[in-house]
Amino acid sequence: MATGVLISLLITFLVIILVLYLINMLPIDGRAKQIARVIVIVIGIISLLKYLAVF
Repeated sequence: MATGVLISLLITFLVIILVLYLINMLPIDGRAKQIARVIVIVIGIISLLKYLAVF
C-alpha cells in the first residue's frame, strides 16, 4: 500500500515537472507562461494532497 502511494506521488511529481518544462518551451509571452505555470502548480499540489489523503 505505501509503495503504491509513493510511486503515485513520484509519477505525479515527474508529470508536474515535465508539464512545467513543456510550458517553458511554448512560444508565448511571459504573462501567459506565468499564468499557465501557476495553474499547473496548483493542480499538482491538489493532486499530491489527494494522494496523501488530505482531501
